[in-house]
Amino acid sequence: MSTIKLTVAQALVKFLDNQYLEVDGQEKKFVEGVFTIFGHGNVVGLGQALEEDSGDLIVRQGRNEQGMAHAATAFAKQNNRQKIYACTSSIGPGAANMVTAAGTATANRIPLLLLPGDTFASRQPDPVLQQVEHPENYNITTNDAFKSVSKYWDRINRPEQLMTAAINAMRVLTDPAKTGAVTLSLPQDVQAEAYEYPEEFFKKRVHHLERRPANQRVLAEAAQLIKEKKKPLLICGGGVRYSEAAAEFKEFAEEFKIPFGETQAGKGSIVWDHELNLGGIGVTGNSAANKIARDADLVIGVGTRFMDFTTASKQLFQNPEVEFIGINVCEFDAYKMDALPVTADAKLALESLTETLKEADYSSSYQNEIEEVKAEWLQESERLFNLEYNADNFTPEVAGHIDEVLTEFNADTESVLTQTAVLGELDKLLADDSIVVGSSGSLPGDLQRLWRPKKPGTYHMEYGYSCMGYEISGSYGVKLAAGDKEVYSMVGDGSYLMLHSELISSIQEGQKINVILFDNMAFGCINNLQMSQGMGSFGTEFRYRNQESGELDGCLIPIDFAASAAAYGVNTFTVKNIEELREAVKEAQKSEVSTLIDVKVLPKTMTHGYDSWWRVGVPEVAKKDSVKKAHQELENEIKKARQY
Repeated sequence: MSTIKLTVAQALVKFLDNQYLEVDGQEKKFVEGVFTIFGHGNVVGLGQALEEDSGDLIVRQGRNEQGMAHAATAFAKQNNRQKIYACTSSIGPGAANMVTAAGTATANRIPLLLLPGDTFASRQPDPVLQQVEHPENYNITTNDAFKSVSKYWDRINRPEQLMTAAINAMRVLTDPAKTGAVTLSLPQDVQAEAYEYPEEFFKKRVHHLERRPANQRVLAEAAQLIKEKKKPLLICGGGVRYSEAAAEFKEFAEEFKIPFGETQAGKGSIVWDHELNLGGIGVTGNSAANKIARDADLVIGVGTRFMDFTTASKQLFQNPEVEFIGINVCEFDAYKMDALPVTADAKLALESLTETLKEADYSSSYQNEIEEVKAEWLQESERLFNLEYNADNFTPEVAGHIDEVLTEFNADTESVLTQTAVLGELDKLLADDSIVVGSSGSLPGDLQRLWRPKKPGTYHMEYGYSCMGYEISGSYGVKLAAGDKEVYSMVGDGSYLMLHSELISSIQEGQKINVILFDNMAFGCINNLQMSQGMGSFGTEFRYRNQESGELDGCLIPIDFAASAAAYGVNTFTVKNIEELREAVKEAQKSEVSTLIDVKVLPKTMTHGYDSWWRVGVPEVAKKDSVKKAHQELENEIKKARQY
């Protein structure tokens, strides 16, 4: 057996450069490159290997470990999980920064390869800089924190261990049923140790994305169940997108006249104005999808995890005869909601079910219900797109607070913009192939309800983890995947303040992104939640501390986000009315570098719930009658929800 002497780091780089994925007969390079932030735990190990011979891997410098890992996640998501970037960090805080991103990738079922440095396997010297010591267990390091958020975790304590670890990493990363974050911890001394690796370890490896067919018995059961139902509803989940099954999903819906709602991950697989597309479903869904869901006697989830926002905390489906079918390549997800599990690739399962039901000449029994709810929602969405603030939209208690806030906000900003009106204008202004990116706050709800994808693949929402800070980092990763398409990060002021460092990376790399920053001087989404459950506004608006009362109830804190971003070399605009918004978007589209549009939007002007409910933990005991009332309402709603 011929061998080649390499360090662990050099061998890992060489191995990653030779990984390929075959999908439906098309072969592509799987590992595009490596995001790096170097420190003492990886710079002279993995860093040296990348400097000496990175092969065809593209090495990109990050600014924040969490941010670069979000960018890698977004890149993989936009590529339908068929291409990845690896991410390497130093030990300690650099590694710990990536834990949040690992959770984001795993929750969303997106492949993410993390290569954090680790303490010395030899334990000489000891303890090292940035080491967290555990006196009762010396095997524990910072990197053990990745275990709960990784689908595969390993620590390479000896050079020869790299081979099984690397192959297992690829096994998980390329498996659509198992994929998520994969963490290979690399002790800094081991990175530099050499070994005579078999040359065949570095051969070109082609991993095959095998489309799993459904069990014929289960398919027959599913077909029989559908035939017994009159008002089925499809749910288009992320699995439709990742399986590239949009055509099969659309054919299935059209052939049997079955309407469909969209999850955040599934939205955009099919254009918004398809006659059977009801739009977003669940807590952040609209009235069309939720009204049909309420009466459906069968729910067919395709590639969805049936998370609480999709099912309205299991309370959305009120027909006493309702049953569920779960079509999912992941068996764990297929069983949710006590569904008949069709554990299979979405494309193959839909093809088989279509063929079987065609033979039975099946069709749903909907009459005019679909057209009626769609027309009603279209009228409501147009109202929202042209919305001006009106205190009558809120309860008296909340409206009184809003009037005070709006007076103060308007004095600081002179803004007259509502959040939904801004989205309506952006819907008109952005090119049809532009990609919008979001993740957290009130914007995901507004976008799931109101955004109108006119081309497939132009809606990119991370909502499996709803991770604040993903938006700008994710937009950078999407841009790396999308090439010449314009990418727009839809981000709130709170999330922007948490993490926007990869905006600088986009400037460095010449990868233009557009940041639409919605500034309402608050964690507005959570402010809505607390006030809707009987609380006052507490700790969610951005206010100075009142030196007399000692509370955070002083004046609002105005921030000139455009001025701060301009210092990075970003083209910036501040917007307070529709005319300024139009001009800013027009100029941003001409720009060759990243842009930021600081949009001052009036608080409380986002969308709110439509025929749905979200279960949160309202206290059983409280001094305020409004909280007691909210708890009683919670108890009443729980009775309507499914228990499993």
